[in-house]
Amino acid sequence: MKAICIGTGYFSRFHYEAWNRIENVEVVGICNRTVSKAEAFADEFGIAECGDNLEEMIDRLKPDFVDIITPPETHLAYVKIAAQRRIPILCQKALAPTFEEAKQIVETVQKHNVPFMVHENFRFQPWHREIKSLLQQGVIGQLHSMTFRSRMGDGWGKDAYIPRQPFFRTMPRLLVFENGVHFIDTYRYLAGEISSVYAILRQMNPVIQGEDTALLVFEFESGVVGVWDANRYNESNVSDPRYTFGEFLVEGDLGSIRLYLDGRITVQPLGGSEQDHPYHHPHINFAGDCVYNTFVHFIDALKNNKPFETNGPDYLKNLAVQEAAYMSAELRQPIREF
Repeated sequence: MKAICIGTGYFSRFHYEAWNRIENVEVVGICNRTVSKAEAFADEFGIAECGDNLEEMIDRLKPDFVDIITPPETHLAYVKIAAQRRIPILCQKALAPTFEEAKQIVETVQKHNVPFMVHENFRFQPWHREIKSLLQQGVIGQLHSMTFRSRMGDGWGKDAYIPRQPFFRTMPRLLVFENGVHFIDTYRYLAGEISSVYAILRQMNPVIQGEDTALLVFEFESGVVGVWDANRYNESNVSDPRYTFGEFLVEGDLGSIRLYLDGRITVQPLGGSEQDHPYHHPHINFAGDCVYNTFVHFIDALKNNKPFETNGPDYLKNLAVQEAAYMSAELRQPIREF
């Protein structure tokens, strides 16, 4: 299968490296507004074609799909170009700058009946897949609560975010928009649909515009309660806080599952001792090689005409919860209708 990738920003490197390991897939072209950047990536990853005109590249190279790895404000235009040509689309999150524009993207691909998947890779991190499997096996009985605690430590000081993603400094919405949506999706993957959300949002660093601290409390239709306690200001005590992005406690009526910062999972039955649970979690590419895992799912579903886990309509459910979180913080009350 032939692909055109669009974009050469910070996170795109993880895409190009992972695509090079996917069997029977070849990235045949890179489209980017600055062609010289595309050429540098093409030289590094052995990609033949570069250009700045997506329409021309699609018409000439005839890809089987496109991978959009550009800022959110560009997504709608690129989606329209590919959808009008009936080209399947994988699109990075954040899906769009606003909820309304995200809806337009989904409406566009539905209008043209084009396969579309949001690149939401946190649910494809190996520890979350393993925790899902343990829950399905009933290892801790009936799930009743989940708590994830995240401290990134890249958002304090006058130079916050500059080394990796300086655009974070001027985003009016930051922590929930950029990181919280990952966990909204992961929590839905693990526990089903969310029925209410209560959010407390704060800004610790005065040099940025958006929130960098969040406490989100979710209620699920199943009765499960979830807590996401996160900030990018204070630091973790490990060398790579971006491996698991935090610590996870998952509790059921028969025991607990714990995810540690190094990727270790333990299971502790009620009345018993905590035991390591062995599983495979490679420390390569990004966060347990979840970009690669996301691509494997995308290609398998595309080839076999199966639904994507993070398809357009499903992803809008995440964004509805995200919007409710911001509304909750503004109104200082739980939001139950979204």
